[in-house]
This record gives sequence, structure tokens and C-alpha cells, in this order.
Amino acid sequence: MFKPVGEGIIRPDALDKVKGKALYPADMEFPEMLFGGVVRSTIPFGRVVAVNVEKAKSIPGVKAIIDYTMIPGAITNGVIFKDLPVLVKDVVKRVGDPIILVIAESKEILNRALSLVEIKYEAYKGIFTIEDALKEDAPILGEKSNVLYNIKIKKGDIEKGFQEGKYIAENWYSTQMVDHGFLQTESAVARMGNGGGIEVYVATQYPHYDREEISRCLNMPEEKVKVINVSIGAAFGAREDMTLQCHAALGTFITGKPVKIIYSREESAVTHCKRHPLKMYYKTAAREDGKLCALKARIWGDSGAYASWGINVLRKSAVHASGPYEIPNVEIESMAVYTNNSFSGAMRGFGATQVAVAYESQMDILAEKLNIHPLKFRHMNSFQVGSFTATGQCLCSSVGAKKCIEEIAKLDGIEL
Repeated sequence: MFKPVGEGIIRPDALDKVKGKALYPADMEFPEMLFGGVVRSTIPFGRVVAVNVEKAKSIPGVKAIIDYTMIPGAITNGVIFKDLPVLVKDVVKRVGDPIILVIAESKEILNRALSLVEIKYEAYKGIFTIEDALKEDAPILGEKSNVLYNIKIKKGDIEKGFQEGKYIAENWYSTQMVDHGFLQTESAVARMGNGGGIEVYVATQYPHYDREEISRCLNMPEEKVKVINVSIGAAFGAREDMTLQCHAALGTFITGKPVKIIYSREESAVTHCKRHPLKMYYKTAAREDGKLCALKARIWGDSGAYASWGINVLRKSAVHASGPYEIPNVEIESMAVYTNNSFSGAMRGFGATQVAVAYESQMDILAEKLNIHPLKFRHMNSFQVGSFTATGQCLCSSVGAKKCIEEIAKLDGIEL
């Protein structure tokens, strides 16, 4: 099992992708194939009060116009929490919520029909900042609260730790929402399978979850749903959530024909999750000898309108909030908060990336206060074999932080 270690192994899909031979869902064609698309909410928060599809329905070549009442099973989906609407029943919580699914004979007919669907809303005042979401009079976007998740980590005696500190850095940090920007936008093709089942060809990170959610949506046994994961034009976390899988499957279920859905770049950006924007308060102390002695951190993550992976991301932010450093006294609180922004989910680093902005900035500030080279300061405080993390985990092997810093110091001619 360890044969690939140290070897230049060629990715199985690399050659076909380089030569342009890789088959993506958007490339697939089947006889009598139809095209699907979605009419999405244009307001961030409100209620759908009227939908008029008569103009769209009258266009020759429109095969089906589908709303939530035509879904045979669950009208919401999701990997952890089943809160993302397959098609909206009444309340929209972000710009881009799917409301009406249209199936047509061609892309041209589809686009014309989509433009003719008329939707009237009762608009509500939205929540677009963490601060507003946490106000007592804020409208509730989650089940009972706007707080999706709250975790606390404590180690040692935080008050004693700060009393020992000679130098203290205390600051606020924030990171922005980031889109994954992969080259291949979302696309899927569904068709009828053997024995009345459904086959869905899609580029996904979790075909087993897709199968489960399609099964729930169609009220169909999982063994009758087949998800085929074809070539993936990058993902970075955004293909962990549900997007068009159920829509393609639903289109085929209702029409009996193969259905292809391809997102434009604009629809992709509106539809899939984003990296969590974090707001972070950090207070870090070091003793006169340069050893870290206390860290207090408060982390708030904007999870947007739906839960997605918010619990996992903000938990990882908390676990990694102290960085790769030995700190005997730690107090961390991390919170995922609902807003009416685009929903946040998985993106490379999964919450650990954002907090590095804060704790590494703190290291630089403290090193300057101590008049110690920042590389040396990090070396003095880095984890080593036998160190304990803020969560109490003993690092018993494979701890390379100090060795890495030593090699960098050699290259730069810095004495540690």
C-alpha cells in the first residue's frame, strides 16, 4: 500500500484531460435528450406570493414546468442538514433559491421559457451581517435561532496565563467570502435506468450522498438510483453540497426522457457554497522569555442562508485557532451564524485556513514586541513530539514544525 510514496505517480485522468478527451457531463448526449434550467429568487429574503408560468408553458417545445408540489418525495435536501430547497415552497432565504424547474427541447427554448416565468414576492428585511443576526429582534433563519453551532475549547487557567504575560497582542481580524472558481461549472445528465430506476451522470465529490438525496427527492429506493461520477473539472469543496442532481433526476422522472442541465458561470457563482467569511477577536500573551502563555479567541463565521458544512467548518476553526504552537492556557469560542447571504460550506482548508490569518499575525506582532526574529519566535513556541494541543491531543509522532522552520532558517542564514 506504500508503493506510491516517493514515486512520481501519474493521475489516471491526467492524460485524457490534457488531451481534451475527458468526458464531462456537459459533453454527454443521449437520444431524445431534453434540457433543464431553474428560475431562481431575485430577492434575498421574502415569501413567494404568486407564480405565473402561463407564458412559458405556451411556448412550443416546453415539455414540463415543475414546482415543489410535483416533487414525489422530500422537497429539501442536504448532506448534514436537509434544509436546502429542491424547489422553494414559500420562503426564499437568499438570492438564487430555486423556485421553478423548466424542461424543454432545446437550450434556446429553455432560456426563452425561463425568462417568461413571473414571480411575485413579499419582501422581508434581510440579515447580512453577523452582528445583525445576533440581535435579539432579528428574524430567525434557522430552526430556533440564528446560531447554527457554538463550540468552546478551554485549557489551563486563562486569567493566570494573561497575568504571566509580559507582552500582549490584542486585535480583530476578518477574512472575506471566496468563490471556488473551478473551470468546469456544474452540469448533470439524468436518464431512465433499468427497471424504472434513474441514472445520474454528474461531477461530484460525494456520489453516495447524491444517491441518498435523489432517492429521498423521488421517493425511490436507493437501489434504483445510480450515480455515475464522470470527469471532474476541479471542485475544492463546492461539489460536496447538492446543486443540480435532484433537478436533473426530477426532470427525467417526470418526462421519462434524458435531461441535461448545465450552469452558466453566473448561475454557478450564485448557486454553490462559498468559503466562510470569519470575524475573529484574538488576544495572545507571551512571557518575557518569549514563551507563549495565553490565548483568548472569539470566532464568528457567516454560514449564510443554509447550514451546509457550517458545523464542521467552525469546529475546525476552533480546533486550529491556536495554530501549531504550544500555549498552556487557552480559551476559544467559535460560532456559525445564519444570514441571508450566499450559504457557506466546504472549501480547501475547511475553516483552518481563515484562522491562520489571525494567529500568524499575532505571532508577528509579539515577535516585534519582544525584538525577536519572527522565525525564531515561532521556533521557540512550535509543537514538537510530546506536545499537547488546545483540545488535549498528544502529538506522539510526525511533528515537523520545528524541523521545517530550521530548514527555512538555514536558507535565510538566520540563527535560531
